[in-house]
Amino acid sequence: MSELSAEIQSSEISFEGALRPKNLQEFIGQSKVRGQLDLLLSAAQLQQRSPDHILLAGPPGLGKTTLSMIVAAELGKPLHQTSGPAIQHAGDLAAVLSALSEGEVLFIDEIHRMARAAEEMLYLAMEDFKIDIMVGKGAGATSIPLEIAPFTLVGATTRAGLLPSPLRDRFGFTAHLEFYSDTELEDVVRRASKLINCPLEDAALAQIASRSRGTPRIANRLLRRVRDYALVHETPANIETVNAALALYDVDEKGLDRLDREILITLIERFNGGPVGLSTLAVSVGEEAETIASVVEPFLVRAGLLARTPRGRIATPLAYSFCGITRPNSV
Repeated sequence: MSELSAEIQSSEISFEGALRPKNLQEFIGQSKVRGQLDLLLSAAQLQQRSPDHILLAGPPGLGKTTLSMIVAAELGKPLHQTSGPAIQHAGDLAAVLSALSEGEVLFIDEIHRMARAAEEMLYLAMEDFKIDIMVGKGAGATSIPLEIAPFTLVGATTRAGLLPSPLRDRFGFTAHLEFYSDTELEDVVRRASKLINCPLEDAALAQIASRSRGTPRIANRLLRRVRDYALVHETPANIETVNAALALYDVDEKGLDRLDREILITLIERFNGGPVGLSTLAVSVGEEAETIASVVEPFLVRAGLLARTPRGRIATPLAYSFCGITRPNSV
């Protein structure tokens, strides 16, 4: 790798880190959750104890990982990060928990995807700060209790309904993150544009915010693409540049991308508007069902373009109008 490319890559990584708020005051949006977290953390610090375990639930890209980092920063403690899919055996979780020091914060992303054996070990760890280690096999197996240091678990999930009740009930506080308004997203883009040295006029800010699907992660991603377009074409980052850049990346005025439109058109043209099951729809567009359910569907439903029914997904009258297709009278 050349020195120039290494410098650019290092700069991009530093940009990613700079875009993350460092404390609750810098964090934009989610005012109710911020207030709840502030009270929870302040009370714990006044009592000189570890805060209750925290569950952050909501769609992707709303700031769950950032909030976990802020929790650790506010407490002045290290953050240990892992993910549910990485913990497939009780031994994996035991290794993580036994490495924690008192008061540290453990962040488990997509916690609903942990293995069942690890979940059951986590129950005892969250309540009594103990774990049971099995030594040996068969009739000679022995359970050895192991004390672990008091810690705070921050779990993040995009599918809170998949968490078993015994695990969900052990969290002292559950935060439900909501989609952002366009005004809040304008503030997010304004802050990020200053950090990456890409000043935008108000109209350009509003245009990026309105196409960001209520999600800060998408807003920051679109801002980066606008910056790249302005840099390559040597144009100011104005409304014309924003429109041209987002058109190049197939992001329309409503924030729909290629996959969104393909799902709507497939649903209308191949299945007469539905109803159709999720797995059938996923196979038809060549995408994972989980991706459609957790990433695509929430936005399409919120935009009024898709509806979920007991029999399957259906296209709404607005979807026909958006796709420029005449809706049959029988539908």
